[in-house]
Amino acid sequence: MNDSSSALDFLVVIPARLGSTRLPRKPLADIAGKPMVIRVAERARQSQAHSVVVATDSPEIQEVCDEHRIECLLTSADHPTGTDRIAEVAQLLKLPNDSIIVNVQGDEPLIPPELINQVASTLAQHAQCAISTVAVPISDPSEINNPNVVKVVLNRSGEALYFSRATIPFVRDPKSNQNTEYLRHLGIYAYRADFLQAYTRLEPAPPEEAEALEQLRALWNGYRIAVHTALEAPPAGVDTPEDLERVRLLLAQI
Repeated sequence: MNDSSSALDFLVVIPARLGSTRLPRKPLADIAGKPMVIRVAERARQSQAHSVVVATDSPEIQEVCDEHRIECLLTSADHPTGTDRIAEVAQLLKLPNDSIIVNVQGDEPLIPPELINQVASTLAQHAQCAISTVAVPISDPSEINNPNVVKVVLNRSGEALYFSRATIPFVRDPKSNQNTEYLRHLGIYAYRADFLQAYTRLEPAPPEEAEALEQLRALWNGYRIAVHTALEAPPAGVDTPEDLERVRLLLAQI
């Protein structure tokens, strides 16, 4: 571990709600004897975060967290996004404006703790940025051309120029440019607390609505996003019953 990461000071917040459309009651799904949200929190506790907090609108999830001694805050049921829920947590905890908060999705029971450290470290090292996130190189044409795989293009400083479901950068003449790098965006973020409060007051942006990508609201309004490029993607999260069975089998073997 290098000196920059060992001096990190950040908080992990895990938004969790019961109302998942593809997998109802997903945060409470049993994985090798523990609810998924607890599995995620335990992974986050292995990072260098000074604390890990679950943010939910469900008293049932709060009760489960209490049973496992995981800090949990009950938040409003009216939040349109997980980011808005995290902003409420920052208010409830009265976090200083420069606090770094890492958003770990509640359906990532296999998330590498080091990836959590990396996204926090990236934001700490980019003082001019309000957000940091992670991308990973991809070369498979089926991924590059898949609209469900979000791509990102960076500037020379490692900051996001744009995120898109389209194939970006678009290679106009494949014969003349064989070295184009494609980056897949991974949905883990770190935020500064003052940005979170500003975000809740921002209107949805036209490119955000066109692409259905929430992070474009920040770029549209002039906020800068630092991107850590990881060498490989972490294990996939849980979106479907099939994903849940895959993760159950993996964790049952540990």
